[in-house]
Amino acid sequence: MYKGLSITVVIPCLNEEQGIEQVLTRMPAFVDQVIVVDNGSTDRTADVATSYGAKVIRENVRGYGRAYKRGFSEATGDVIVTLDGDHSYPVDAISYLIEAFLHLEVDFLNASRFPVRDRQAMSFKHHIGNLILSIAMSLLYFHWVRDSQSGMWVFRRAILDKMSLESDGMAFSEEIKIEALKTSGVRFREINIQYSSRLGEIKLNPWRDGFFNLWFLVRKRFTSGKRG
Repeated sequence: MYKGLSITVVIPCLNEEQGIEQVLTRMPAFVDQVIVVDNGSTDRTADVATSYGAKVIRENVRGYGRAYKRGFSEATGDVIVTLDGDHSYPVDAISYLIEAFLHLEVDFLNASRFPVRDRQAMSFKHHIGNLILSIAMSLLYFHWVRDSQSGMWVFRRAILDKMSLESDGMAFSEEIKIEALKTSGVRFREINIQYSSRLGEIKLNPWRDGFFNLWFLVRKRFTSGKRG
């Protein structure tokens, strides 16, 4: 519990046995529930996560969004915090983010990786790709979002019932922010975090995922939703 709120941390994983150990050893004691969604790992990710007390859920259908939706369905906390299992997002900043979340009186807080202070954490190509996607999202949805692709968020679990989340892939990261911006009564803010180099293999295909995410932004803006 944190100031009367129960906290669930949801972590999607695909072959992250090295990173997930580092993440879970740094998990704050006030976190009530840690859910690791094993998205078809062939290494010891699930065993390592279980050994550190996480609730491991297996989602055999591959996909970043698919894993998150599976994890959210099992979450019981008042507030959900997300991060990746590769130790690129700062586990130590969870208390700082929740404190900011409460101070700003918001429903969805996006942890922006920019400006990236660790030059090894993100390549120039990824940096430019993220910038293009964030500008596109900001223009399409009339709200400046500095990091549309960030995978670390803090939000009230109750707002999930108001969202229409379709993506099973990498576009889920931008989609949940779009839904937070579109949904009446949901207060959205961003705050900066320290982003680090990941541990383990890179799964992101920058060209394929980048173009698909851009297409998804446009398609969702002009073909879906009755809210606006």
